[in-house]
Amino acid sequence: MKKLCLLLALLGCTLCLGATTDKKMDRFVSALMKKMTLREKIGQLNLQPAGNITTGGAMDTEVGSLVMNGDLGAILNQTGKDEIRAIQEVAVKRSRLGIPLLVGLDVIHGYRTILPIPLAQACSWDIPAIEGGARIAAEECSSDGISWTYSPMVDIALDARWGRIMEGSGEDPYLGSLIAAALVRGYQGDFKEKHNIMACLKHYALYGAAEAGRDYNTVDMSRWRMFNQYMPPYEAAVRAGVGSVMTSFNIVDGQHATANPWLLDEVLRRKWGFEGFVVTDYASITEMTSWGFGSQKENGIQALKAGTDMDMCAQAFLHHCEAAVSEGLLKVQDIDRACRRVLEAKYKLGLFEDPYKHCDMSDEEQARHIFTPEHRRAARDLAAETFVLLKNDGGILPLKKQGKVALIGPNADTTDGLLGSWCVVRPQRDAYPSLLSAMREYLQGKAEVLYAQGCNLTNDERQDKAGMANAPYRTVPRVDSRQALTEALKVAADADVIVFAGGEGAEWSGESHSRADLSLSDCQKRLLSALQSLGKPLVVLNFSGRPTEMGWLKQNVPVLMNVWFGGTETGPALCDVLFGDKAPSGHLTVSLPQVTGQEPLYYNHLNTGRPVRDDDDTFRQYQGNYFEVSNGPAFPFGYGLSYTTFSYGEMQVAQDGRNVTATVSVTNTGDREAAEVVQCYIHDVACRYARPVKELKGFERITLRPGQTQTVSIRLTERELSSYDAEGNLFFEAGAFDIMMGGNSRDVQTKRIEMK
Repeated sequence: MKKLCLLLALLGCTLCLGATTDKKMDRFVSALMKKMTLREKIGQLNLQPAGNITTGGAMDTEVGSLVMNGDLGAILNQTGKDEIRAIQEVAVKRSRLGIPLLVGLDVIHGYRTILPIPLAQACSWDIPAIEGGARIAAEECSSDGISWTYSPMVDIALDARWGRIMEGSGEDPYLGSLIAAALVRGYQGDFKEKHNIMACLKHYALYGAAEAGRDYNTVDMSRWRMFNQYMPPYEAAVRAGVGSVMTSFNIVDGQHATANPWLLDEVLRRKWGFEGFVVTDYASITEMTSWGFGSQKENGIQALKAGTDMDMCAQAFLHHCEAAVSEGLLKVQDIDRACRRVLEAKYKLGLFEDPYKHCDMSDEEQARHIFTPEHRRAARDLAAETFVLLKNDGGILPLKKQGKVALIGPNADTTDGLLGSWCVVRPQRDAYPSLLSAMREYLQGKAEVLYAQGCNLTNDERQDKAGMANAPYRTVPRVDSRQALTEALKVAADADVIVFAGGEGAEWSGESHSRADLSLSDCQKRLLSALQSLGKPLVVLNFSGRPTEMGWLKQNVPVLMNVWFGGTETGPALCDVLFGDKAPSGHLTVSLPQVTGQEPLYYNHLNTGRPVRDDDDTFRQYQGNYFEVSNGPAFPFGYGLSYTTFSYGEMQVAQDGRNVTATVSVTNTGDREAAEVVQCYIHDVACRYARPVKELKGFERITLRPGQTQTVSIRLTERELSSYDAEGNLFFEAGAFDIMMGGNSRDVQTKRIEMK
């Protein structure tokens, strides 16, 4: 409090120190800006890497001199409360005006307690748990000096070849919107608590629609499609009050997203009412030159005019804005506008009141907030909700806690290999168990766990190395294929049941990790075929950071569970589910393809003039289908089995003006308590704009005891029955609507209603 009083006195302010109001913030920031030189204002728009983590191209910057000269407004990629405090002290004590720094980091799915990857979290359909996970991440990183996270990533991704699909919520804009808002709430709270940090919505916009699923590639689509299929999660995050927005690397309507006035001003600020600041992605102003948009100076000017406020790593504003003003290419007001937005963000975070609020803990106090038993329990519970049971022929799962279990596969005895991509800060490897270690501890005194690696992730060593490019150390050792196969068969022959842990490597997805072939590697298929020939119960755990090819697995293995990458508590959480302490409850938020050639593949597609049903595998000449496979996925959006079964009664639909309530009774017809996700879809039968064959518009996650029945009612308002025109205006059109309810997007009841 004394520090705030001194700073206010320095600025000539006489503000009371009560509750924060917009007027107080405005007066405070205005007073500060009157004391700033043009160069100091430009400095607030400069963001540079400061330390020990590289997530983009490495840069050699003299951070200290930039800070002292007032040439830096924020840093990224520095961790450690003591190191961050030292940099903050330079800003506060040695620069002319003592303006504190924002400290940013990619805290994507946890800080030290690593949660499941975001795509996996979405498969829980548990919005409160997802929000709670963001709150845990905020508590941990804010206890180590971080005040700003480059999350949530809300890009809709329809092409599984794109590696960053793991960082989003899947293919549906409705569910993606709910998760986007939940993550913003979890990170930011009301900005009043010590552990509230600023969220950064990314990547604005359309980054997930990169052609061919190749990272950084071209994006091109109609505005009508943008507003209906891609924009809703961005808007939801803005409506939830997100404090900052990151531009994307791609073009939108032929203009780069970083310098696109329609995108940044007309839509983001005027239509949606965004009041925070906009930051570029890593050096994207410089990259605009490669796109063919001109020099760095020209691109920087255009970006600032369009509505970009902070330049990440390119230093284009710092190097060119003063000259641009003197040459009449920029107005001082353009710089003032951006500077004000950055200073307001720092004010909202309380950094002017206490610049060290996120880096002032003792080591003992910090330990009570990072990688705690409470956080690990929450991570374990959330991970268990993300696993999607796809097949359970013969009811092999859950396994009995007896006999001999053979755990085989390249992902069985790895720790880092369970975390997934985008874990820039992680606990020590011995702080959390591999699946093998967790299973042996879990079954100690009850069953024996045998182990063999069995094979490599892939026989292609080049792909293996590329997939581990960002890993601090190799997560899965390479082995001699023949020797490993022989060892695995020997181990499996002595077991009562076989659990195979394979699929992708942890770093096969994420930024710069696009894949052209989503199939399971030949060496894993060979091992699985050999294990299957033993005639013993076989359970396959498919680890992945994206939808992977499922045709072969669906046809050839009896039990299949997609387990994604579940974070530090993957091993214990898998044991909870495999051995029946918890029932699987995950439901897909992406369509799992039969073959890679189906991509992009998504349930909410448009119809065609020559439609063929998704499940029709008969080739039809001059119809919209393939020679080799049916149009549909191996497993559809919303799909997920449990250790029990659920029976749906007859759906009832009631109308109240332009509102609809769909109701169905769901009964647990098995002998285990379990959760089900009851889903509601619509189809606008006839409209001036084409509408998808199905659109998710509501759901409820319920837990039922054996024999219990619950009635689920989902209310659809006029908004849920409306869609966007090509200008982004929501409109309702009377006529026929199909209302659907069920446990996934394929298996639904349908009733048609007429809306006036």
